[in-house]
Amino acid sequence: MGERDEDQEHGAEPARPPLTEARAREMTAGLREAMDDVRRSVAVLAARVRDAHAARVWVPLGHSSWESYCRAEFHIGRAQAYRLLDVARALAAIHGAVAAGTETSRTRDTGPSTAAALDYGLSQRALIAVSSRVDVVAELITRRLATLAHSGLQALDTATVRAVVRQAVRDVRTAPPPLPADPLADPAVVALRAVVDDLAANRHAIGELMLEVAPAYLSDTEAADILALLCDQIGEPLDHGLAARRYAMSGDCRALHGAVL
Repeated sequence: MGERDEDQEHGAEPARPPLTEARAREMTAGLREAMDDVRRSVAVLAARVRDAHAARVWVPLGHSSWESYCRAEFHIGRAQAYRLLDVARALAAIHGAVAAGTETSRTRDTGPSTAAALDYGLSQRALIAVSSRVDVVAELITRRLATLAHSGLQALDTATVRAVVRQAVRDVRTAPPPLPADPLADPAVVALRAVVDDLAANRHAIGELMLEVAPAYLSDTEAADILALLCDQIGEPLDHGLAARRYAMSGDCRALHGAVL
């Protein structure tokens, strides 16, 4: 049996012709289009989740709560059901901030079609990450858009608004933890707080890594099955990895309590 026959017998793929630059650009454009479609679908989903929850859609269908409704109708667990609400509330707050900053009637329509039209290019993961600090994001967006509008130096077209929103979300996601309102005078306590803050920042980075492997739409139980091997390979206890993942999703340090802090 020849070498070629052995390769085929063991399932080796035949050699592919070199990829041309034109074909590579075509494939990249296709990927970009698919990613944009996913982000637009997040906007539509968020609008519909918000409307369904506000209407208490579970009541006429005989379910006892939003959680039981999501479990029965969509087969998703409690954590994912409430993450959908986090996404919806975050996007609603961002829409409100854009409306306040631009003062255009177009941004006041809250239907799913408008949510898609006002796609800011934000992933579900990004919206979940700022859901606990969405008031800060909204204030930042309103202030920056109002400053641009009053300066007259740049038109508030769709591309500009989108860029302002994305930058505000990015800034809040990467901002260091806020200092306590009343800084403690004891140097030892201040130094210990700095150590805890550094630890939280490192945990957030590890949580981002965990989310790359086990995306936010997975429950803790589903994520544990996927992350067990990764945590073992990097010497990280699984419960610490899951806590860091929850922290990266929520931005709330309390997710680390009992595991890391």
